[in-house]
Amino acid sequence: MTLMRPRCFWHALTLSVGVLLVCPAGQISAQQVQPLTAPEGILVLNQDALFARSQFGQRVQQELEQAGERLAAENREIEAQLTEEEMRLTEERQGMDPTAFRVLADEFDTRVGEIRTAQDAKAQSLNDQADAARQQFFELAFPILLELVQDRGAAVIMDSRAVLLSAETVDITATALIWVDDRIGDGGEGPLLETDGPRLPVPRSDAGSDPATNAP
Repeated sequence: MTLMRPRCFWHALTLSVGVLLVCPAGQISAQQVQPLTAPEGILVLNQDALFARSQFGQRVQQELEQAGERLAAENREIEAQLTEEEMRLTEERQGMDPTAFRVLADEFDTRVGEIRTAQDAKAQSLNDQADAARQQFFELAFPILLELVQDRGAAVIMDSRAVLLSAETVDITATALIWVDDRIGDGGEGPLLETDGPRLPVPRSDAGSDPATNAP
């Protein structure tokens, strides 16, 4: 099962400092005005690495993999049950009235389609929840990263994917990981992904067994 990645939650975090001056009538010389200077410096962050290596991100990935394995096992079980039912219908076809068989066959095909749709929806739900968990992670990390910007006296954090070259000293991914893990951790109690969904009844033990539908 593939983990679709969401769009980047943010591309640059900018902190700027400015001054609003209200001048009285007359001229004010440049010597009288000493505007505050915005802090200089750009920091670089690998968003993918921050999420993937964080306790929160690793927990999301672990829950997603476990849910995917359970869903795959469920699909295999359903497939085996449907295959068995299909073979039973095929064997009983020769002794059944064609019209009665067509009713059962159509019902079987409809049920197979409904089950496939339901199982696909479960897989899509897991992917959507993983995307939402990633976005939630960055929403929680945003103020922490802002503190890191202020702590470094920098002005901007840029996504490393948008940077061609940079010095290692401006990459704050490792430091951000420590800060984020300390504040957010693995997300707390309770599952991050809702993995349990309604399970459709698959087998029809009475399929083709009604004597009224069988030819003498």
